[in-house]
Amino acid sequence: MMANSGARLLIIDDEAQIRKLLSVALRAYHFEIFEASNGADGIRQASTIRPDLIVLDLGLPDESGIDVLRTIREWSQIPVIILTVKEREEDKILALESGADDYVTKPFGMGELIARIRVALRHTAKSEEKPVLDFGRLVIDLSRRMVWVDTKLVKFTPTEYELLRLLAANAGRVMTHRQLLKQVWGGHPLNSDSNYLRVYIGHIRKKIEENPTLPKMILTEPGIGYRFME
Repeated sequence: MMANSGARLLIIDDEAQIRKLLSVALRAYHFEIFEASNGADGIRQASTIRPDLIVLDLGLPDESGIDVLRTIREWSQIPVIILTVKEREEDKILALESGADDYVTKPFGMGELIARIRVALRHTAKSEEKPVLDFGRLVIDLSRRMVWVDTKLVKFTPTEYELLRLLAANAGRVMTHRQLLKQVWGGHPLNSDSNYLRVYIGHIRKKIEENPTLPKMILTEPGIGYRFME
């Protein structure tokens, strides 16, 4: 499904003005919009309408957005983009590690939100893992565990490859330090391990970026994690 070809979006937000703003703007991009003003109604509609994506506010009157997200994640992997006025890194990390696909901080630009929605919908459409991930100058052959940069075969250590594969497979999404450490190294990583992760990201950037000091493929989300750009 194309990101603007009538995808069904559910907005869960208790602010009527925000819902109206989003509804008008998103309908202009040919999305079909449904609205809920509280968590309970949002969960009900998510289960009955089965939207293609949910835009979810963290501050709801009856229960927290995190609780709504966790409830939905018990039975669905519908993409969820969090809207929050909270700028604390801890809130963003909690949302991502509870199953959110992305977040946008209020006040937000509509262009930014549309871009996030399109990325999340594209990622869902590509959910079936393909044997080759092609990002133009970077190509990853998952079946053979081989990587080409500018058509040249580049060698990676097993750990570097797993980290690159995980980021690339989730292109467009923010991956937190904890998610990356747990999925690549296993166990229960400590916050101090983020420095360890930073070293590996630096090694990978030197191999895939045109200018590792100004990366365009693996971007840092300060205090939170990394985002691989498509």
